[in-house]
Amino acid sequence: MNPRSTSLIALVGWAIALGGLAQAANPAPPLELDEATRDRCLTVLKGALASDEFWPSMHASEALTQAGQGALVEAALTPKLPKETDDQKRCGLARELSRAGDLSYVQVLLDILGSPSPHGHIHASESLFKIGQVGDGVKLRQAVTQADQPKLVMMAAAALGRAGNRAALDQVRTYVGDANGETARIAAWVLARTGRPADLESLRAGATRFSDPLTKAYFEHALASLGDADGLKALIRNLAHADFNVRVYAAEFAPEARAVEAKDALLHLLDDPVLDVRIRAAQALLLLAKPAPASPSEEFSRDVFVATPQNPRYSEGSVLVRRDGSLIYATTEFQGSGSDFAKARIIAVDSTDQGRTWSERRVLQENVGQQNVMSVTLRRLKTANPFDGPIGLFYLVKNSPTDLDVYLRVSNDEAKTFGEPLLVTTDPGYHVLNNDRVTVLSSGRILVPIATTKDAVKGPKYAASCYFSDDQGKTWKRSRGLIEYAKQGAMEPEVLEQAGGRLLMQIRTIVGHVAVSESTDGGESWTEAKSWEVAGPESPATLRRIPSTGDLLLIWNDTLRDGKVNSKRTPLTAAVSTDEGRTWSFRRNVENDPTKYYAYTSVVFDRGRALLTYYVGDSKTGRISSRFRSVPIAWFYEATTSN
Repeated sequence: MNPRSTSLIALVGWAIALGGLAQAANPAPPLELDEATRDRCLTVLKGALASDEFWPSMHASEALTQAGQGALVEAALTPKLPKETDDQKRCGLARELSRAGDLSYVQVLLDILGSPSPHGHIHASESLFKIGQVGDGVKLRQAVTQADQPKLVMMAAAALGRAGNRAALDQVRTYVGDANGETARIAAWVLARTGRPADLESLRAGATRFSDPLTKAYFEHALASLGDADGLKALIRNLAHADFNVRVYAAEFAPEARAVEAKDALLHLLDDPVLDVRIRAAQALLLLAKPAPASPSEEFSRDVFVATPQNPRYSEGSVLVRRDGSLIYATTEFQGSGSDFAKARIIAVDSTDQGRTWSERRVLQENVGQQNVMSVTLRRLKTANPFDGPIGLFYLVKNSPTDLDVYLRVSNDEAKTFGEPLLVTTDPGYHVLNNDRVTVLSSGRILVPIATTKDAVKGPKYAASCYFSDDQGKTWKRSRGLIEYAKQGAMEPEVLEQAGGRLLMQIRTIVGHVAVSESTDGGESWTEAKSWEVAGPESPATLRRIPSTGDLLLIWNDTLRDGKVNSKRTPLTAAVSTDEGRTWSFRRNVENDPTKYYAYTSVVFDRGRALLTYYVGDSKTGRISSRFRSVPIAWFYEATTSN
């Protein structure tokens, strides 16, 4: 495994683990560890990894990955998973292999969660929570409905809550006051990692309500993790508790509380007679020697591709999460002019820190058209595993205003290289596929929604349709009929899968609103388009389903003011629908600078965050840059004065 990949997963896993809100506001500085102490900690962890005690060895795996030793963990655990038959232990192995740098093992957890046998359900949910993964969210959302299994409900809700489902976290909060100490302490354990200052009161009540030392400690450690001074004092006292279970959990939560004051106590625990205490102490010391991770509520953006006189336009991007957790961000680089018909190629950059920094640029697709190549989509071509299988690079090859085709190249090495081009649009014509628009259905069918016109310059009139493939892009067929609309027609379509296999196509128009069409046969035929009652200018909208909630997220230019739609592409707005697009709420502006214009948004969800790219046009210079923005999914559900 690439060391950069391993360190990325470790960093992200650590940031996820330290998910409490309060300590991030004013974190303590890192403590200092000399090399001898670091080596001592690693020796403890490496010895524990080889231990016959299963769960302590999993805890050591977690700590080693966080210390940059993920390759060691992978080598030790990979041979064990195929031999293990107990689903609970399989969860531990799959979780730590995912954390160590191979996210394809997330599917093992999702499969166990969906298994008819309930034996591994709680462990699968807990493991998904710990590594910040939810898959498509369906199985976890089903799990939180099983009220007769509070442990399962809380763990599934924890995973969903960390991924932005606030209602799920509210479910966890209902258990904090439970009379059953084991139930209540699990709720406290979850809130320690996902809570907010408003939870302090109920946690303080829990700390006084229970006399059992271990249950009481759960509440005290949750308080410490959320920045409570008395909770921190209790955590430090608990490092010397007579009950080794209390010592284990005190050491486990010391990094989350940024308990640098506990250094001496943690050093002492490196000689504790209990293996798990030694593991958690070593882990805590190594983590506390690092800077505090970024707050999970952090929002940030990067202008990754900035326009220049030589390259006045970077637009139509797409982002994909690789198997090792790194990101690839592709976009179109125009040369000499910003015209749709200027020379252009597709370039890409990579990130190993969730988009905070990016690599040098590389060319994914040189210009092979008489005019350009543009408008990229990166997609997994299989739905069986969200982090495994071939990656498709879809793009347009433009020869003239009457000749534009969609091509596909396939990568089997995580987008390092791509194979020979395959023609998707097998009929002649000018076929527009927007960036980040290809949909892979739950059936495995790949849908490429296009808008076709005879001539893009002379009186264009677009009609929408789909090409589809049932063999991972080797061969393609076209849907029956064309979807037409008023004036300039049905432009830049996108398809979203709904419950029961129904498909919804949303369409750009020139008449002041988004239009929609539906299919009940996998995209082979479509209904007549109609207004979706979403006002907007002649600009593409982007529609996605949020995994943790199942709600729809729409990003578009909401320019309706005083009953009129402004044609300018600003602001860029987000809204959420809880009823499959019939109504929209929580409208928030992603961007609203009146001197800029924004469009062609791509969206991918990753570890509780929405990763967006979109173009940013400058009204003064006419240049267009491409921006990356990362926001927590919970941001889309925050109330503002405008919603």
